[in-house]
Amino acid sequence: MTFHWRIGENFDDATVQNLIKSLRVPKSLAKVLINRGLTEPEAARKYLNPSKSDLYDPFLMLQMEETVDRIIKARDDKEIVWVHGDYDADGTSSVAMLTDFLKSIGIKVYYYIPDRFTEGFGLSESSINKAKNVGASLVISVDVGITAFPQALFAKKLGLDLIICDHHEPNEREPEAYSILDPLRPNCKYPFKNLSASGVVFKLIQAIGQKLNLGDSVYSYLDLVAIASISDMVPMMDENRVLVHYGVKNINENPRPGIRGLLYCTGLEKGEVLSTNIVYAMAPLINAAGRLGDANRSVEMLLQKDVNFAFRIAQELEEENRRRRLLDQQVFDEALPYAEEYLRFGKHRSLVLHNSSWHAGVIGIVASRLVDKYKVPTILLTTIDGLAKGSARSINNFDIYSALKKYDNFLIEYGGHRHAAGLTLKVEDIPEFRERIDDLALNQITEEMLQPEISIDCELNFNELSPVLLNSLNMMAPFGFSNDRPLFIARNVKSINGVKFIGNNTFKFRAMQNNFVIDAIAPMLGNKANLITNGKTFSIIYTIDGIGQGAIKFPQINIKDIAPND
Repeated sequence: MTFHWRIGENFDDATVQNLIKSLRVPKSLAKVLINRGLTEPEAARKYLNPSKSDLYDPFLMLQMEETVDRIIKARDDKEIVWVHGDYDADGTSSVAMLTDFLKSIGIKVYYYIPDRFTEGFGLSESSINKAKNVGASLVISVDVGITAFPQALFAKKLGLDLIICDHHEPNEREPEAYSILDPLRPNCKYPFKNLSASGVVFKLIQAIGQKLNLGDSVYSYLDLVAIASISDMVPMMDENRVLVHYGVKNINENPRPGIRGLLYCTGLEKGEVLSTNIVYAMAPLINAAGRLGDANRSVEMLLQKDVNFAFRIAQELEEENRRRRLLDQQVFDEALPYAEEYLRFGKHRSLVLHNSSWHAGVIGIVASRLVDKYKVPTILLTTIDGLAKGSARSINNFDIYSALKKYDNFLIEYGGHRHAAGLTLKVEDIPEFRERIDDLALNQITEEMLQPEISIDCELNFNELSPVLLNSLNMMAPFGFSNDRPLFIARNVKSINGVKFIGNNTFKFRAMQNNFVIDAIAPMLGNKANLITNGKTFSIIYTIDGIGQGAIKFPQINIKDIAPND
């Protein structure tokens, strides 16, 4: 694939020097900060040094006060609480966190995760009925509920109070609940709008902790917030940076039994876990439970105090994830010919594909893979109980949730945000729905948006590379959505030893620029190896990784793209 390289070049020398002097950082890091909008020393200092003191007052969130009072009343009156969540990593982590906390303050709690295949997404009347049957008087939904209009009325009819903790986009009207915590509510003054569901739940725990004078004990849940936030692709900025920074610290220093099981099954070492390990290794195991079976297993693993039992669940999820990968590849292979045929003549700028035999647990992953491949918004649908149910994923500049909202007359239910959503519609409505979505995509997606782009922070020559720089750049962690690992460009590079392939599509070589030499790896760039071996110099886009065990790390460049020198 050919990428357009967009290089950050707007570096005012006075601003660069001011950051260097104020923060005592290398010039290249100062440029990266400027390229990401951090031009003032104080803002950059807060970014590089996340602090719990930068967390916002949870009571700034609309209806937090009455929500906290209602939960404390439930404790004082010996009420039973029913916690309902979603089956992904954000939902299950949120349920585990809230369940454990409520139990710790003396509340009797039942938790419930719906079955993806028989119940589908969201708060259901079935769940509310179960809550009533166990004697619950308070239902708390997490990661779902902001569009649960009939379910809220049903809970009210049964005499149950409903608290909704969600982070998805609300509609023009709101469910008739006792209270709703969602920073995206139009009249909510909470300063940060991009929390994960686990972030919203943590703010609730933080608020209750303040009311009950629980001190710093509430911060023990930040490990679960970190896993959920990273896996749910919320922007790794502002308050999310603080929550995830301390959450990853908890994972590395004092992992709970369930997380220790995940570390063991993924081959990760305590003290070495990064945000990338969470998104690519740990979160898929948590998600695997709900993709192929009962998501309650993930909650049980995260709640478990017995290390051996937690390890057994983690191993079970590891096996589930292996099966998930096989199903994922099977559905991807089946979807490719349909996608190729539909997009072949360049007349369409979206994909809406349906196959009644596709596994519901993997179509979201496959939709993401198709977006990566074709750079168009993608909706994949299967058939469950006679209805088309599926997952939508999108490119950066196309709001898929708004598209669903625009054509919600076709939809039985839907929910999500601008990058990802779930939906249900009648099978017979798919052709017209496909046309409407594609008409919208054709109007909104330009040729330039279809051209994949790599955004480069600045030029960085090999003679500037050092362990000191590596440590400085690591201060930008945790990395994630909206805070990618810094990307650099180096020109007039050549290989001093050819290339050595690792598998079919990845190779290593020794890269040299102006007599400075460094190890380089080029993952998934086998088709560009000829640019390394033709005897000519070339340009590379790269990140810097630290390789080695323990505290001693050696820099290695990880190449993202290669191009011949002009």
